[in-house]
Amino acid sequence: MTPKATILTADEVRRAMTRIAHEIVERNKGAQNLALIGIHTRGIPLAQRLADKLSELEGVDVPTGMLDITLYRDDLSEVAHQPIIRETHVPFDLARRRVILVDDVLYTGRTVRAALDALIDLGRPEGIQLAVLVDRGHRELPIRADYVGKNLPTARSEMVKVKLAETDGADIVELHDLEVTQ
Repeated sequence: MTPKATILTADEVRRAMTRIAHEIVERNKGAQNLALIGIHTRGIPLAQRLADKLSELEGVDVPTGMLDITLYRDDLSEVAHQPIIRETHVPFDLARRRVILVDDVLYTGRTVRAALDALIDLGRPEGIQLAVLVDRGHRELPIRADYVGKNLPTARSEMVKVKLAETDGADIVELHDLEVTQ
């Protein structure tokens, strides 16, 4: 599938993540008692990148975890007959921590709703914030990101494809037209 447009280059992804890290530090008055949890799949490397940047900025280690939301989806029966369950790994206590959920693209808000349900099943954090690389609009639920790398108004007939070095070999965000099958 040929991209319609390049939304973010590797340098722009890096700058967006750096800006988000600075915004996190400013809003939380540092990085103490923070934890980052990436939503499978591309939220995990983005969370690790933010943790590395926060450590560089504030000199503290910010723990990271990974969250699989498959069984919390409200469209599970439509997704697959045998859904693929991935690892949830949160190796720290959520109590007294401000948790920042991290994902690549915010669209309808349903993934974030599922992530909130999954996270609350693991414990009760002091607060939950949301960081996304791209917010493409079209919310179906009253959910908004606290930190956004790029706001990108899209049509429902378009798809935002995030590629990251850790999962895809390179950092780039592209806009594609959805292929219509008849």
